[in-house]
Amino acid sequence: MPSLDPRTGTPDPTLSEEEYRRRFLEQFQDPAFDPLRGELDRIANAAWDAYSHHRKSPKTRKAGPGFADPDYDLAVDWIAAYEAIQEAQRRHEDKDGPLRILIVCGAARSEHTCPGEMSKTYRLAQIAREVFAATPGVEVELLELSRLTSEYGRHIHPCKTCFSTAAPLCHWPCSCYPNYSLGQTHDWMNEIYPKWVEAHGVMLLTPVNWYHASSPLKLMIDRLVCADGGNPDPTSTQGKKVAIAKGMELDGWDYPRHLAGRLFSVVVQGDAEGAEGVRRSLSDWLRSMGLSPAGASAELDRYIGYWKPYATSHEELDGDRAIQDEVRNAARTLLEAVRAKRAGNLIEAGEGLPEPRQK
Repeated sequence: MPSLDPRTGTPDPTLSEEEYRRRFLEQFQDPAFDPLRGELDRIANAAWDAYSHHRKSPKTRKAGPGFADPDYDLAVDWIAAYEAIQEAQRRHEDKDGPLRILIVCGAARSEHTCPGEMSKTYRLAQIAREVFAATPGVEVELLELSRLTSEYGRHIHPCKTCFSTAAPLCHWPCSCYPNYSLGQTHDWMNEIYPKWVEAHGVMLLTPVNWYHASSPLKLMIDRLVCADGGNPDPTSTQGKKVAIAKGMELDGWDYPRHLAGRLFSVVVQGDAEGAEGVRRSLSDWLRSMGLSPAGASAELDRYIGYWKPYATSHEELDGDRAIQDEVRNAARTLLEAVRAKRAGNLIEAGEGLPEPRQK
């Protein structure tokens, strides 16, 4: 029998009280805080107490009916996120409700922070949004990930890859955050998960950053791992008990695909290199989660101002009417596929066949 004990041995990141207080108080550099040093010292003492006692989730309540262990204490933050996802799933399944489209603008650039100018990707997202917004019976939402760089208290914390230890250890929705003892709060994903769940169609748009998707988009992608095989019941693993999770996986885990059946479109724009590779990797990722491509016209990679100065790239987009129309066509293709799926007229060859290999 394989060992279920976790492998350990990485360096301990625990801080001394002196170093913790230094880092905690470093955020209050503004002279406006100088008259409040006494109060800040007391707050730092309380924060150190939470850190040193590892109070990740200080507010909990019993899981209740429907969970493997109804008496297990679940974080109230996780319960709220779980309930929001359940409600989003009901909206998704409502045949009398609107068709729901989620547009994800992956650009980090915004005129509201250092670059001082909007991104071309945002402009393309607005072109797509106009197509959906002009269609009766369609509800469209734009998720603008540049808010990670420009808005106070807006974060997507990195994935801790619990899935790689054992699939049932990765909870749906993610239970790794917020972690109050480490100051890992204001995590946006609990708001983002329901947006994906309620959607019938998802349209991703991103620039190419060093041959890859943008860092805000990649953060979101990594944190969506729990949507593809994640465990919707943290009480079944008693929180993060590794041996229990490994045993569950070895006993036979069904890898539930929580976003399966939704349709997608991908638009990638670059300046010089990498657009095709990014488009392909995003499409492969979405397919691997069980989402379906809307059609060939819904997957697009293009260059704007190819090998020309960045300073004139917006002018290049102004003059590139072809890519503007291609983005409109990508949106129309996604819309057509979503409509056909609801009407029962979308044929997806191979849909429903059992998969010989799981993750």
